[in-house]
Amino acid sequence: MDTTSTGSTATTRVVGAQAKPVDPLAPYLTADFPWYGLDEGWTGRRWLGQVGAGHHRIGQPATADYGSLGHGDEPAKQSDARDARRFAVVVTVARRPGRRSADNTGTLEATSASSAAWLAGSGLLAATWPGNLDRTLRQDWLDQQSALAWDLADDLDGPGWSSLTLPVNGLPQPFRYRESEYGWVLAGEAPGVLLGAYGRGVSAYGTGFTTVPDLTTYNGR
Repeated sequence: MDTTSTGSTATTRVVGAQAKPVDPLAPYLTADFPWYGLDEGWTGRRWLGQVGAGHHRIGQPATADYGSLGHGDEPAKQSDARDARRFAVVVTVARRPGRRSADNTGTLEATSASSAAWLAGSGLLAATWPGNLDRTLRQDWLDQQSALAWDLADDLDGPGWSSLTLPVNGLPQPFRYRESEYGWVLAGEAPGVLLGAYGRGVSAYGTGFTTVPDLTTYNGR
């Protein structure tokens, strides 16, 4: 899935001599699909993650292709705080058919549950890399683990995954699920989208998903 990401954390854009705040919800509002988060069974903190867009044709406005909504502890700013965090992040991925790239030189693959699994797996790695690694070793670790996550996402029916049924909008929905020493990842489908999720310190077995009618509940910074 050839994508670029933009964080949803508020930044500023300078116009003339004035700095204008950028609405962190703006990237989410470009989506032509529903966003999903944890259902009302989750009573903890909710926060905005990141939104990504694929390559769109020149002259067309950019629209979101995927994004994440977080629950629990936000990403650690200090490496030594990583192991203590409890979180679950839901990744919503648009259903996209195979299509030409923006520069018309290639073809982008259609999205699938494997796309959601890869985005969830890479998100978990970014959130949980060992804090005691120096910069060089950390990159080697990420490269190695990312390659493994890619291979696993490409084989959702393989032995690296098990089946798990969870509610989506109150109805049971099958997912593919796996655990590792870093946390858990799952992937499946939901009405209108593909769903991925990852977490640590929060049981996946007790989660449920629902559409998010009001994204301001995640914008409590």
